[in-house]
Amino acid sequence: MSESKAWLARDIRRARRQGTAAIMQRQRDRLAGMVAHVRAVSPYYRELYRGLPERVEDPALLPVTDKKTLMEHFDDWVTDRDITREKVRAFTDDPNLIGQRFLGKYLVATTSGTSGRRGLFVLDDRSMDVGSAVISRAFASWLGPAGMLRATVRGARFAQLVATGGHYASYAGYSRVVREGGRRGKLLRAFSVHMPMPQLVAELNAYRPAIVLGYTSTIMLLAAEQEAGRLHIDPLLIEPAGETMTPHDTDRLARAFRTTVRTVYAATECMHLSTGCAEDWYHVNSDWAVLEPVDADHRPTPPGEFSHTVLISNLANRVQPFLRYDLGDSVLLRPDPCPCGSPLPAIRVRGRAGDVLTFPTGNGGHVSLSPLAFGTLVDRTPGIELFQIEQTAPSTLRVRLLPAAGADPDRAWQAVLQELTRLLAGSGLGHVTVQRAEEPPRQAPGGKYRTVIPLASPAPGPA
Repeated sequence: MSESKAWLARDIRRARRQGTAAIMQRQRDRLAGMVAHVRAVSPYYRELYRGLPERVEDPALLPVTDKKTLMEHFDDWVTDRDITREKVRAFTDDPNLIGQRFLGKYLVATTSGTSGRRGLFVLDDRSMDVGSAVISRAFASWLGPAGMLRATVRGARFAQLVATGGHYASYAGYSRVVREGGRRGKLLRAFSVHMPMPQLVAELNAYRPAIVLGYTSTIMLLAAEQEAGRLHIDPLLIEPAGETMTPHDTDRLARAFRTTVRTVYAATECMHLSTGCAEDWYHVNSDWAVLEPVDADHRPTPPGEFSHTVLISNLANRVQPFLRYDLGDSVLLRPDPCPCGSPLPAIRVRGRAGDVLTFPTGNGGHVSLSPLAFGTLVDRTPGIELFQIEQTAPSTLRVRLLPAAGADPDRAWQAVLQELTRLLAGSGLGHVTVQRAEEPPRQAPGGKYRTVIPLASPAPGPA
């Protein structure tokens, strides 16, 4: 069976039409196939799954994995024996390679997520093709035939709000599309979240996008610009992603831009995890992913209750398999069918909310900046293992860094300071003080690291 892009698109449509039973049969078959694959070619999983049944269709039979452990076993975890952690790290340390194919085959991405700990991710073409097919299906559903026609008439221009300058999944994927040409590359344009807001507003006004997608916190800041009359775009669709949204947030965007708003809940570990619906629920693409809300002991959380964490399994990416992976978010599984009519499981998410930082200006006003604008600047700096930025006073930032093994702490700090100073100055915030903390990043009372902490938030507890 050939899994071409066309076949994937047809199979996703067919699964939705056939309903829950067909979707879950695909999930069981693909999970069994993935487990067999990793046992054959991943030394890490071969040992981890020793003693399991020959065929595994139930994810609950698998041990739980997490980011820290997998990254520590990186070379034995990946299924291509030519891939090593050092090769990937060297690749991601070079910004000139963003979007190029690692080893001539793979997309490489980095992220710290909400943990502040840098992850190195390798995505194969199968994973990218599944993600493309899933989001294409979602766009068609969100816009409908009339909306798709209107978008085409308007040039189908996509504005993608991304963190630039680093190997982040969204920017690396965008860069690959542009590098490799084709029609898609002509429809996309990236706008940096590091750009000063007046410049971003001016460029979006000139571009007049039909569709806007990108980081939630940046889009919420743009909504304020639209409400104030400085931004005046009329997109047919807005798709926020990367940070949790509430129905109130969705309603505000819909009013500000007078348009359809649909959200996505995903992660670099599984970029096709779920897509939103008109009822403000996320629907898990269960034919290509497994999502398990669980308690602190990794036992299933009943539908209708928020979980302690969530385990995900990516059934598409064969080169760096994430199976029963602890993502760290709290989710609620809807106990009854969603009114939107989708046969896919519906969830709500309580995690990964963006913390916008607001600073006073010299003329009595204020400037707000997305947390992604700060975090991604630090995350793309070589030599940083863990970081945390806390606003300790209205015009003061305290930066806690844990250098990577073998890195020069002073050199890493100077690189971070230069990036943050440039960001603040470009936003008219040259008066903001950036302090270097002596202490390492600190955990919140729940045990997780927050990478960006605004002034109004409670101070984190001791590690």
